[in-house]
Amino acid sequence: MKIACVGLPGSGKSTVGRQLARRLGLPFVDSDQVIEQRIGCSIREFFEREGEASFRDLEQLVIDELTQGGACVLSTGGGSVLRPVNREHLRGRAQVVYLHSAPEEVFRRLRHDQNRPLLQVADPLARLRDLYIARDPLYRETAQFVIETGRPSVSTLVNMILMQLELAGVVPAP
Repeated sequence: MKIACVGLPGSGKSTVGRQLARRLGLPFVDSDQVIEQRIGCSIREFFEREGEASFRDLEQLVIDELTQGGACVLSTGGGSVLRPVNREHLRGRAQVVYLHSAPEEVFRRLRHDQNRPLLQVADPLARLRDLYIARDPLYRETAQFVIETGRPSVSTLVNMILMQLELAGVVPAP
């Protein structure tokens, strides 16, 4: 079984994914961490040095590999759904959970985070709104499940996801 989390940067993909993996007894894999291990620097540095297109090429290779690998909970980068081939691989090879967050909610969580290359702009909230408008339809196209992140705790979000997966017959009920 493979479960992938998609959503805006800061929607909780890594935090929720890690807890979900623990609850399901599966390994947790963060595609951004895999990419950073391969390139030997931060995504932000690579982004600045090589540009977004080079980063997306590398991300596509990693998503392809990870979706073909063994059972796990996979956290993807916020822009992983931009390429149709990534959406295809995610949807076809995993149960995809879209952690839906309003741009304002994400901004509240990320306003002090300096490690997000796409948010190092004069107006990060406007940037998040633009990302949301562009990506929300792609996240929805890719995902079998949409979970509203809002304000629930991480454990509540994990319980909501598990309930959806159980109702869909993806994981056995306890």
